[in-house]
Amino acid sequence: MTIYSSNQQQMAAKIDPTSQRLQWKNWQWQTRHAIKDIATVERLLDIQFSPEKRAKIEETIAKFPFCITPYYLSLIEADDYENDPIFMQAFPSESELIIEECDMSDPLAEDTDSPAACITHRYPDRVLFLVSNVCAMYCRHCTRKRKVGDIDSIPDKAAIREGLDYIARTPAIRDVLLSGGDPLMLPDAYLDWILTELQAIPHVEIIRIGSRVPVVLPYRITNELVGMLKKHHPLYLNTHFNHPREITASSREALRKLADAGIPLGNQTVLLAGVNDCPRIMKRLVQKLVQERVRPYYLYQCDLSEGLAHFRTPVGKGIEIIESLIGHTSGFAVPTYVIDAPGGGGKIPVMPNYIISWSTNKVVLRNYEGVISTYREPDNYKQVYCDRNCEACTLQLKLDDANESKGVGIERLLSDYYDTYMLIPQDNERVDRRNDE
Repeated sequence: MTIYSSNQQQMAAKIDPTSQRLQWKNWQWQTRHAIKDIATVERLLDIQFSPEKRAKIEETIAKFPFCITPYYLSLIEADDYENDPIFMQAFPSESELIIEECDMSDPLAEDTDSPAACITHRYPDRVLFLVSNVCAMYCRHCTRKRKVGDIDSIPDKAAIREGLDYIARTPAIRDVLLSGGDPLMLPDAYLDWILTELQAIPHVEIIRIGSRVPVVLPYRITNELVGMLKKHHPLYLNTHFNHPREITASSREALRKLADAGIPLGNQTVLLAGVNDCPRIMKRLVQKLVQERVRPYYLYQCDLSEGLAHFRTPVGKGIEIIESLIGHTSGFAVPTYVIDAPGGGGKIPVMPNYIISWSTNKVVLRNYEGVISTYREPDNYKQVYCDRNCEACTLQLKLDDANESKGVGIERLLSDYYDTYMLIPQDNERVDRRNDE
């Protein structure tokens, strides 16, 4: 039996009063009825903006388009909407019109590092493959605001094929990250085609998908979609929860389907002023994520994209949050805090300093409690100096899988290629007595 909240029922009736039945959990209904104007938001949330504020919001939308799913809108607490973390991530703000001197249209130089259509190749063994510019919702903190809503830049099949050809002729690429836009907003068959083409490339070992669909449109995670994705293991999916309130019954169901399909799940959170710049909020978020089998992966410092100045925090706030997580919750629930360096420098980890001092034979460390410890360095360590003469190296430079054909236990007795005829348990008294004689 499908259960809907009264808020969802009321909002669905306001959005589509002609519907004969509630289609709230139909993801296509959600996208068809995505809210893109101020008046509809006022009507659905029963709020009213002043003429001055409305004019500023309209000016913002003219520069940075607005789109929100009915589902995500239903999570907003209208009584305090101005401070609501859902509202702040989804609804345009006149603060987006503030363009600071350091702001850039493409701060990560993704377009500059693009050797082929749809491809950003920054790191040696992996590429970013932008397969869609369509999103279920336009997040106000998006680092690719320059592409949002740009119909002319939506890649067609020829552009996707050009990206595939680049990957195929570049053997160093072993990891492909599909992003956009949102890859999960593509039709199932089209995404299936892209994944199939990628897996046909011998040197591509893993494929990752970056998607905010489980957060803003969880009903898109259908059984049919999950069944298709299961065909393409090893497949990883990173999603984008920024606040504990985004983890709802519907998002949990979407995450459960993906996890049960054997897809490892990660989460990339952006540190946003006024939304989640609080150690208690972030701690609760990561704990709720791991409860849903989602590994916190990155905590991003907000990028220097145009229109994001009001979301940025000092780097010290991120370090404070990490300080409040390490030692205070499960280690695998602690994300890596990174700054994606402007100009294409890539992700740079930023961590609290746990090394207090260092000498030739000792390292002085402190833990999360402030307890100071000393770790003694080895006295007899023999440095392995690499001269690139791998043939003479004493390390076992065997990079292939270990041989699993060695017989173990009863298998050794049954095989014809071992001369073992007896297995004797350890500490057998009779055999020990025989050895003592």
